[in-house]
Amino acid sequence: MKIFVDADACPVVRQIEAIARKYKVPVTLLCDTNHILTSDYSEVKVIGAGADAVDLALINLCHKGDVVVTQDYGVAAMALGKPAYAVHQNGWQYTNENIDRLLMERHFAKKARRASKKNHRKGPHKRTAEDDEKFSQKFDRLLQHLLQQNTH
Repeated sequence: MKIFVDADACPVVRQIEAIARKYKVPVTLLCDTNHILTSDYSEVKVIGAGADAVDLALINLCHKGDVVVTQDYGVAAMALGKPAYAVHQNGWQYTNENIDRLLMERHFAKKARRASKKNHRKGPHKRTAEDDEKFSQKFDRLLQHLLQQNTH
Protein backbone atom coordinates (compact mmCIF):
# COMPACT_ATOMS: atom_id res chain seq x y z
CA MET A 1 0.00 0.00 0.00
CA LYS A 2 1.13 3.51 -0.90
CA ILE A 3 -0.44 6.92 -0.34
CA PHE A 4 -0.75 9.35 -3.23
CA VAL A 5 -1.66 12.97 -2.50
CA ASP A 6 -3.11 15.44 -4.98
CA ALA A 7 -0.93 17.98 -3.19
CA ASP A 8 -1.70 21.20 -5.07
CA ALA A 9 -3.29 23.31 -2.33
CA CYS A 10 -3.82 20.29 -0.04
CA PRO A 11 -3.99 21.64 3.54
CA VAL A 12 -3.26 18.32 5.29
CA VAL A 13 0.02 17.19 3.73
CA ARG A 14 1.92 17.34 7.04
CA GLN A 15 -0.80 15.35 8.85
CA ILE A 16 -0.76 12.70 6.11
CA GLU A 17 3.02 12.41 6.36
CA ALA A 18 3.01 12.14 10.17
CA ILE A 19 0.43 9.34 10.13
CA ALA A 20 2.10 7.55 7.20
CA ARG A 21 5.45 7.72 8.99
CA LYS A 22 3.85 6.22 12.10
CA TYR A 23 2.73 3.18 10.05
CA LYS A 24 5.76 3.20 7.70
CA VAL A 25 3.60 3.69 4.60
CA PRO A 26 5.28 5.43 1.65
CA VAL A 27 3.78 8.72 0.43
CA THR A 28 4.04 10.40 -2.96
CA LEU A 29 3.05 14.07 -3.23
CA LEU A 30 2.08 15.17 -6.71
CA CYS A 31 2.03 18.84 -7.64
CA ASP A 32 2.34 20.96 -10.74
CA THR A 33 5.13 23.39 -11.55
CA ASN A 34 3.20 26.22 -9.84
CA HIS A 35 3.27 24.48 -6.42
CA ILE A 36 6.78 23.22 -5.75
CA LEU A 37 6.83 21.19 -2.53
CA THR A 38 9.60 19.74 -0.40
CA SER A 39 9.42 16.92 2.11
CA ASP A 40 11.77 15.02 4.35
CA TYR A 41 9.48 11.95 4.23
CA SER A 42 7.53 11.83 0.98
CA GLU A 43 8.62 11.42 -2.59
CA VAL A 44 7.68 14.60 -4.44
CA LYS A 45 6.74 14.40 -8.10
CA VAL A 46 6.46 17.70 -9.95
CA ILE A 47 4.27 17.28 -13.00
CA GLY A 48 4.35 19.67 -15.94
CA ALA A 49 1.64 22.29 -15.98
CA GLY A 50 -1.49 21.54 -17.93
CA ALA A 51 -5.12 20.91 -17.29
CA ASP A 52 -5.49 17.67 -15.33
CA ALA A 53 -1.79 16.73 -15.72
CA VAL A 54 -1.36 16.05 -11.99
CA ASP A 55 -4.67 14.19 -11.81
CA LEU A 56 -3.76 11.88 -14.68
CA ALA A 57 -0.25 11.23 -13.33
CA LEU A 58 -1.69 10.34 -9.92
CA ILE A 59 -4.20 7.91 -11.40
CA ASN A 60 -1.50 6.30 -13.55
CA LEU A 61 0.69 5.75 -10.48
CA CYS A 62 -1.90 4.37 -8.06
CA HIS A 63 -2.89 0.71 -7.93
CA LYS A 64 -5.36 -1.55 -6.19
CA GLY A 65 -5.27 -1.02 -2.43
CA ASP A 66 -3.44 2.31 -2.52
CA VAL A 67 -4.86 5.40 -0.82
CA VAL A 68 -5.50 8.61 -2.76
CA VAL A 69 -6.08 11.91 -0.96
CA THR A 70 -7.85 14.47 -3.15
CA GLN A 71 -10.60 17.03 -3.05
CA ASP A 72 -11.36 16.37 -6.74
CA TYR A 73 -14.41 14.13 -7.18
CA GLY A 74 -13.27 13.10 -10.67
CA VAL A 75 -9.89 11.91 -9.38
CA ALA A 76 -11.66 10.09 -6.56
CA ALA A 77 -13.96 8.32 -9.03
CA MET A 78 -11.00 7.18 -11.14
CA ALA A 79 -9.16 5.97 -8.02
CA LEU A 80 -12.19 3.94 -6.94
CA GLY A 81 -12.14 2.33 -10.38
CA LYS A 82 -8.58 1.01 -9.79
CA PRO A 83 -9.84 -0.07 -7.06
CA ALA A 84 -7.96 2.18 -4.65
CA TYR A 85 -9.25 4.00 -1.58
CA ALA A 86 -10.06 7.68 -1.96
CA VAL A 87 -10.19 10.20 0.88
CA HIS A 88 -11.18 13.88 0.92
CA GLN A 89 -8.96 16.40 2.69
CA ASN A 90 -11.72 16.78 5.28
CA GLY A 91 -11.31 13.11 6.19
CA TRP A 92 -14.42 11.53 4.73
CA GLN A 93 -14.05 8.63 2.39
CA TYR A 94 -15.28 8.49 -1.19
CA THR A 95 -17.03 5.18 -1.85
CA ASN A 96 -18.80 3.46 -4.71
CA GLU A 97 -21.99 4.26 -2.79
CA ASN A 98 -21.48 8.05 -2.66
CA ILE A 99 -19.35 8.97 -5.69
CA ASP A 100 -22.21 9.07 -8.23
CA ARG A 101 -24.21 11.45 -6.03
CA LEU A 102 -21.17 13.69 -5.48
CA LEU A 103 -20.41 13.85 -9.20
CA MET A 104 -24.06 14.61 -9.98
CA GLU A 105 -24.19 17.39 -7.36
CA ARG A 106 -21.03 18.91 -8.84
CA HIS A 107 -22.56 18.75 -12.32
CA PHE A 108 -25.82 20.43 -11.23
CA ALA A 109 -23.96 23.14 -9.31
CA LYS A 110 -21.85 23.91 -12.38
CA LYS A 111 -24.97 24.05 -14.57
CA ALA A 112 -26.68 26.39 -12.09
CA ARG A 113 -23.65 28.72 -12.04
CA ARG A 114 -23.59 28.83 -15.84
CA ALA A 115 -27.34 29.49 -16.05
CA SER A 116 -27.18 32.36 -13.55
CA LYS A 117 -24.06 33.76 -15.23
CA LYS A 118 -22.51 34.21 -11.81
CA ASN A 119 -18.96 33.03 -11.55
CA HIS A 120 -18.28 34.06 -8.00
CA ARG A 121 -18.80 31.76 -5.07
CA LYS A 122 -18.35 32.10 -1.39
CA GLY A 123 -15.96 29.14 -1.25
CA PRO A 124 -15.26 26.81 1.62
CA HIS A 125 -15.05 28.00 5.21
CA LYS A 126 -11.65 28.91 6.62
CA ARG A 127 -9.85 25.75 7.73
CA THR A 128 -9.36 25.41 11.47
CA ALA A 129 -7.05 23.39 13.73
CA GLU A 130 -10.16 21.36 14.64
CA ASP A 131 -10.65 20.46 10.95
CA ASP A 132 -7.04 19.27 10.79
CA GLU A 133 -7.47 17.20 13.96
CA LYS A 134 -10.65 15.56 12.62
CA PHE A 135 -8.83 14.69 9.40
CA SER A 136 -5.92 13.21 11.35
CA GLN A 137 -8.18 11.04 13.49
CA LYS A 138 -10.15 9.73 10.51
CA PHE A 139 -7.05 9.16 8.36
CA ASP A 140 -5.27 7.36 11.19
CA ARG A 141 -8.27 5.04 11.71
CA LEU A 142 -8.46 4.32 7.97
CA LEU A 143 -4.77 3.43 7.68
CA GLN A 144 -4.93 1.31 10.81
CA HIS A 145 -7.96 -0.56 9.40
CA LEU A 146 -6.38 -1.08 5.97
CA LEU A 147 -3.11 -2.34 7.45
CA GLN A 148 -4.99 -4.78 9.68
CA GLN A 149 -6.90 -6.06 6.63
CA ASN A 150 -3.64 -6.59 4.75
CA THR A 151 -2.18 -8.73 7.56
CA HIS A 152 -5.11 -11.16 7.53
